[in-house]
Amino acid sequence: MGYLGTKERDVRLAKVQNILSSNNLDFVLVYYDEFNIGNGWYLTGWCPQFESGAVLVPRDGEPMLLGGPESEPFAKLDSAITETRNFPVFMVPDEEYPNATITNFPSLFQELKAKLGNIKRVGLVGGGRMPADCYRQITDGFSGVEIVDVTGDYVALRYNKSDWEREQIRAAFRLADHCYDAMAKAITNGAMEIEVAAAGEYAARSRGATGFGFSAIVGSGPRANAVVPTATTKRMAPGELVMIGIAPKVNGYAGVVGDSLPVSGEYTDSQRECMNHLKEVFRLTRAQLQPGRKGSEIDAPGRAYYKKHDLLQYLVCPFAHTIGLHEAEAPFFGPHSSDVLKPGMAVCIDVSFFGHPEWHGTRIETGYEITDNGPVPFSPRMDKLLTE
Repeated sequence: MGYLGTKERDVRLAKVQNILSSNNLDFVLVYYDEFNIGNGWYLTGWCPQFESGAVLVPRDGEPMLLGGPESEPFAKLDSAITETRNFPVFMVPDEEYPNATITNFPSLFQELKAKLGNIKRVGLVGGGRMPADCYRQITDGFSGVEIVDVTGDYVALRYNKSDWEREQIRAAFRLADHCYDAMAKAITNGAMEIEVAAAGEYAARSRGATGFGFSAIVGSGPRANAVVPTATTKRMAPGELVMIGIAPKVNGYAGVVGDSLPVSGEYTDSQRECMNHLKEVFRLTRAQLQPGRKGSEIDAPGRAYYKKHDLLQYLVCPFAHTIGLHEAEAPFFGPHSSDVLKPGMAVCIDVSFFGHPEWHGTRIETGYEITDNGPVPFSPRMDKLLTE
């Protein structure tokens, strides 16, 4: 059973074909792999395991998947695009598939010319993420054709979320609330970090999560300085803070929660001071989530607060980013960002710092739907917790 319905898929394909028309392109190749799934998933609701590939969308006609034979049956079952072609460059290296039909880019080029006529200009999305040999085979196979990078135009389609996308994100944040409860309960003296991660992951999977935006973050004491520490068998000790984060997905779309919790069950006065700094910056950033604000404007108040309290030297990540098929995806609203906040966007406030000599690393995070009237929390509970 696939995640992406035909109605939503067709709306997205039409938007891509508008990019082709406006740029006078005959077709576009949208590269994807397990680490760069967003652009491919946007059109298919699917990503292979082990192999990589591309979605081919013509200006007129039906799209197809370019991939490998190990993913072909999987695609035909679950992808919203099921016409497939297999290429060695997308396959597991050195693996053999004697019963599969394997083609190459010159052959594909001839097939496309027979269908589409003379091909002069081809769009490419994600070329900067593509292995060098894959890029070379494509450009050599489409000899005499102008290759045009349209990654920016394509990625911009994902900025403003549809009603259906926001519904999935909202459901993922509901799962994140359950994960938070399970992880907080698992934080006890002598318990291992990995037990905390397991509790959160089980809470998500047992309620229907289709995946995760990142591996669960659990870092106790100095391990929180690692920014995105995955859980280890380290045992948590009294007096430590534990930084947690988890990003369950629903139908491919992520929610998230992040916090820093005391092993002893109560914050010390010093730890409370630390959390109050984070929450004040959270409140300042939340107040900036108004349509029309630029990224640099959203970032500025929290950055000024950090500077005033001598925390700027520990700042690694800006305070706001969007969320969707990835837990953190463009646009990112940092100090030099000119991206404008618009209704329909899904935005996370993610306040953190790392490397502090006493507090180590800390993070608090939740997300908001941007409306004409400002931010609406995806998790009212976490909004209240992180702003009180």
